[in-house]
Amino acid sequence: MDYLLNFLEEIFDLTNEMSPYLLLGFLIAGLMHAFIPSSMYHKYLAGNSVRSVLNAAIFGVPLPLCSCGVIPTAMSLRKEGASRGATVSFLIATPQTGVDSIFATYSLMGLPFAIVRPIAALLTAVLGGVMVNNLVPADGEASAEAKAEHEGRTEGCSCGHDHKEQSCGCGCGSHEGHHHEGFVSKLREALTFGFVEMMEDIGKWLVVGLLIAGVITVVVPDSFFVLFKGNTLMSMLLVLCISIPMYLCATGSIPIAVALMMKGLTPGAALVLLMAGPASNAASILVINKVLGRKTLLVYLAVIISGAIGCGYLIDYAMPRAWFESVMPVAGDCCHEEASWFSIGCTVLLGLLLLNVLRMRLTHKSACSCGHCHDGEGAEAEGEDDCCETRVCHVEGMTCNHCRANVEKAIMGVPGVENVTVDLHSGEARITGDDVDWNEVTSAVESIGFSVKW
Repeated sequence: MDYLLNFLEEIFDLTNEMSPYLLLGFLIAGLMHAFIPSSMYHKYLAGNSVRSVLNAAIFGVPLPLCSCGVIPTAMSLRKEGASRGATVSFLIATPQTGVDSIFATYSLMGLPFAIVRPIAALLTAVLGGVMVNNLVPADGEASAEAKAEHEGRTEGCSCGHDHKEQSCGCGCGSHEGHHHEGFVSKLREALTFGFVEMMEDIGKWLVVGLLIAGVITVVVPDSFFVLFKGNTLMSMLLVLCISIPMYLCATGSIPIAVALMMKGLTPGAALVLLMAGPASNAASILVINKVLGRKTLLVYLAVIISGAIGCGYLIDYAMPRAWFESVMPVAGDCCHEEASWFSIGCTVLLGLLLLNVLRMRLTHKSACSCGHCHDGEGAEAEGEDDCCETRVCHVEGMTCNHCRANVEKAIMGVPGVENVTVDLHSGEARITGDDVDWNEVTSAVESIGFSVKW
């Protein structure tokens, strides 16, 4: 019983520390999504140059994409003309950090960790992209003709329907239903994305991270990690073996890193977890191998491993230990401090948002960025043109709303497709079009790392 009470108390304390910063991070992420056009992220990533690699890393660091959502996004960028090196740079930088995880890192681990973490992500991403451009042949780069064909398909179609990637003519790159909309509508879109879609994507992993941290803190004895004291390399290799194949989101890994530090692991080993855990998992390894090739995958893993260990050593031996270990007494003594009403209120709000995600899953309704349910859109589209054929397939491998959006985008790029709605939870894609090559639909979805069953 004492273990259970200590476990629940530890979870509550960690959540109180993180919740205000998490909510702020989700809000900023939503504002970025609503007010920064996606075309900005596509425009500067072409070409086998250091500049494109650096641009990809700079764009990727603040984006709130987890390691599952970044894969289809990166594959989509690749199809639209991003170089192989820029794609790898984006893949390495994006899942390691995000505005939400930076704020959460500051809340639990302090300012030095919050500064070092995005810098380490940026450096390893640039290194990985440059190495891929230099070591992997540049075959299969998107040609100018292919890009022009893609742009021509997304500008409009003869059927008269407004496609989701259609341009409104002002260069904003906005989606259907958002052309020339006002500030209030954009703000509503930002709140929906930040507090509904993002919460749906990473809420489960945030809870899992808090639970694992509570288990480590309460159950694992302090003497367990004594064997690794004084052996920094073994500590980092242990963390790598755990974190590389396992899924860890950038935010959910933070309480786990804090718990490991409280049990005796060095700040450098904690940084290894924060870098390698979000940047890799078994699913991303398989997709990168399939889409970008084995050589690219080997460079990708080598850069993540060497970059994480190198940055870990830099923290342990080149920077003052007090900068990073100040988190330990704060985390250990927080149970003796009375939580403020503000932090408790933020925790309650965070809990309500998580319950809303659970309600959405139980009622089997996925959130849609345009505010309309998928079934309604599909029915409306079918009613508009009875001569169009509608087929349903199942897309396997989607884990978040970014995955869903990229699948919809890939299918909409196939000639003849007039409407597509994808349900995240069931994996069902309902496609309406005239003279659609369904094999091409399969190829378009598989090219961004998913599989299709008709």
